[in-house]
Amino acid sequence: MPTASNDSASIHYAVNGDPDRETVLCLGDVGYGAWQWGWQHAGLTGPFETVVMDLRGAGRSDAPPGPYTVEDFVADARAVLADHGARRSHVVGAGVGGLVALELARSSSRPASLALLGTAATGDGVSLDPLFGSPADPDELVSSLSAAFSSGFLDTHPEVIDRIVDWRADEDATRKAWEAQAAAVGSFDVSDRLYEVTLPTLVVHGRDDAVWPVDRGRRLADGLPRGEFVGLDAGHLVGVERSREVNDRLVGFFQSAGHERA
Repeated sequence: MPTASNDSASIHYAVNGDPDRETVLCLGDVGYGAWQWGWQHAGLTGPFETVVMDLRGAGRSDAPPGPYTVEDFVADARAVLADHGARRSHVVGAGVGGLVALELARSSSRPASLALLGTAATGDGVSLDPLFGSPADPDELVSSLSAAFSSGFLDTHPEVIDRIVDWRADEDATRKAWEAQAAAVGSFDVSDRLYEVTLPTLVVHGRDDAVWPVDRGRRLADGLPRGEFVGLDAGHLVGVERSREVNDRLVGFFQSAGHERA
């Protein structure tokens, strides 16, 4: 599997799909490994080439001493795109990854369009603690999913929850690395600079998101010059809970943005 170097940090990423097609870079949420993109991977790979990056601190990426900043993650993303040889890509970011996507678009010309899942223009006042589960504690991994999903999804998909717990035990960040990642959120705020993000941007949010309230997603879309908001009946991990609908919207949105650039 390829890795990119950003100073002393080695950042792991996985590539799938036709290299002659447009690239989609996936930037994940706090603490989670690449498993979180399993539901989007199949839907996006085919129409696009996908690049799934492990944020520093999770998965197979290095976990240098923290705290981390959004700018650290942006530099890692740039290193991955440069290492892969992708001049431009569509970018989909979830939670913390959405903050990274916004800053990447604000500070570079690499993104062609953005899709933001369960995120906002600022992390001020957001409490991420309910999302953490120790990879060494299966019970904690299960209980922390109550903040990530709606109660209806938890009750009706026990087999999915079991698989997620196994993946989290293998890929998720330790408490120390999770805290280093989470530190990037509270200090980030581009609320008064959203006008600088002029790319087509799709904002998808679960109406029952217990961590990043849905009103924050609406305000984010309203503040973006070319923002479009979609609310779905789901919790924080809307891309998992409503995967089919989210995938359809992502594919259509990225294809439309690609045609616009052509």
